[in-house]
Amino acid sequence: MPEISRFLGIVIAIYWKEHGVPHFHAKYGNHRASFGIADLRRLEGKLPPRVTGLVLEWAALHQDELMQDWALAMAKKALKPIAPLE
Repeated sequence: MPEISRFLGIVIAIYWKEHGVPHFHAKYGNHRASFGIADLRRLEGKLPPRVTGLVLEWAALHQDELMQDWALAMAKKALKPIAPLE
């Protein structure tokens, strides 16, 4: 999994073989969800409400970096780490 950030037990990743709207994946324990980068809407999956809030807070702070990593992933290039939520 091309992990780009990890904080509070949450793992954030962008996959190289993805298609469709720019998005990222969040994993927390056995829970998984994907979120659009442009509008930060949940696309599929489900996380606990508190975790969803943390993921959205983090993503709002790093939307530009997420879009840059999406572009790198589509070009099959190495992704850049993004700072965790502090």
